[in-house]
Amino acid sequence: MIRAVSVVCGIAGWVDKSLIDSKLFYPLAVKTSGDRLRFYATQFSLVEVDSTYYGIPKPDNAEAWAAQTPPGFVFDVKSFSLFTNHPTRPLSLPPDIRAELPANLGDKKNLYLEHLPAELVDEAWERFRAAVEPLRAAGKLGAVFFQFPPWFLPSSRSLAYVEQVQERMHGFQVAVEFRKPEWLDPRHRDGTFAFLRSRDIPYVAVDVPPGHATSMPSAHEVTSSKLAVIRFHGRNHETWDLRGVPPNVRFRYEYTDEELSEWVPRIREMERSAGRVHALMNNNYSNYSVKNAQQLERLLEAWQR
Repeated sequence: MIRAVSVVCGIAGWVDKSLIDSKLFYPLAVKTSGDRLRFYATQFSLVEVDSTYYGIPKPDNAEAWAAQTPPGFVFDVKSFSLFTNHPTRPLSLPPDIRAELPANLGDKKNLYLEHLPAELVDEAWERFRAAVEPLRAAGKLGAVFFQFPPWFLPSSRSLAYVEQVQERMHGFQVAVEFRKPEWLDPRHRDGTFAFLRSRDIPYVAVDVPPGHATSMPSAHEVTSSKLAVIRFHGRNHETWDLRGVPPNVRFRYEYTDEELSEWVPRIREMERSAGRVHALMNNNYSNYSVKNAQQLERLLEAWQR
């Protein structure tokens, strides 16, 4: 049953292969993506959609997701990779947009947004908005996550692009996750948060293994009056810096009660400032994510008593 609560927990991806293969969450009779979503929605009221990072779905997909979940269920949606300066395979583009690519781009292994003609950029954004519109229309869209890579550096040009992202997604709630620690170093931290506050854009807080060159500093700053977000990526030091490995290897980590308890007072503080908090487990290995999301829910409930 969906309860009207201001802090909701969930996981990244209800069709994660490692979770399905574990046979530790979904009933054995539940076989299809739609049936898995229906079951998932009996356990949680929030989920992150990751498939949108790899390609722009048809609006029919989002219409089905909305229909398969009860009132009050919320989807956070990850931005298409092209819009966050990640390398994007031409085959990830909608076929008709791909067909319009200049001849010198069609055979490239990866594309970046700057490679595309302006009219195709506009069309790609329009398709993405149309893809998530059914969730917004159903009142089930939380935020669209723009997770920027380590090479997205703190600069006036980068801030201008974040502004452009918000303008492109006018009418939709966007949230921003940075992967370059310099965004929160002593020179940039105050400016980063001040900028996001000025645009009422949620800063996506993260829990990651500390001490690595790519580890974002711990911060649970609230930069929006509407929503705060935390994503838990696990604390696996051995796999954090590995590249070219599947997510279920890199994020293989099961949080302890003690580790999750560290976040409970922070989450309650975020709740007081933002009103709503989304806490998402991205430690996708076996059933670790669902176990930890359920643990965090219990810890938050115990804090209230």
